[in-house]
Amino acid sequence: MSTPTDNLTRRRLLMALPLAGAGVAGLAFWKMLSGMEHGSFNPHDINAPVLDRPVPDFPLTPLPPTDGFTAQDLQHTSKPVLINFFASWCIPCLAEMPTLMTLQGKLDIWGIAYKDKPENTASFLRHSGNPFTRLGDDHTGRAGMEWGISGVPETFLVGPGGVIRWHTATPLTEDTINTVLLPLAHRLQTP
Repeated sequence: MSTPTDNLTRRRLLMALPLAGAGVAGLAFWKMLSGMEHGSFNPHDINAPVLDRPVPDFPLTPLPPTDGFTAQDLQHTSKPVLINFFASWCIPCLAEMPTLMTLQGKLDIWGIAYKDKPENTASFLRHSGNPFTRLGDDHTGRAGMEWGISGVPETFLVGPGGVIRWHTATPLTEDTINTVLLPLAHRLQTP
């Protein structure tokens, strides 16, 4: 049988748990803000545990006029493929499109429309250009979860055999393409 003292202690403990949780969350937020102020926290510096691992299985619906693709398609490639997650509602994706267009003919680019309506994706690509040789629709966001993306745009370089060799969670720039991406893609193509 519980005593009034036991009930009072249990109530205090139950009241203290949310306060302790809020305190831990507040401390973590303060640490993040402090790191941003001193330049030691980069919100784009995402831990990418997918590097040097095979591409995950992921569900996609093809988006005409191109063919869709699967994890098996990537596993059977003999040359590097750039996978770009994008959306019509994403302003950085719109800004990134001219940069992606410069890669046409230099590297195969396969796109994944993330949480977007097919008609919006089609309109977006009609107006901004379509650098993709294959295009898939991830309207549920499930493929994005399998790849571990945190938002759009995100880009992955998949090497021959379907192994993820490079990843960025920021829009591509000419500098990144010329100093990092194309040299790595060239090394991956060379037997």
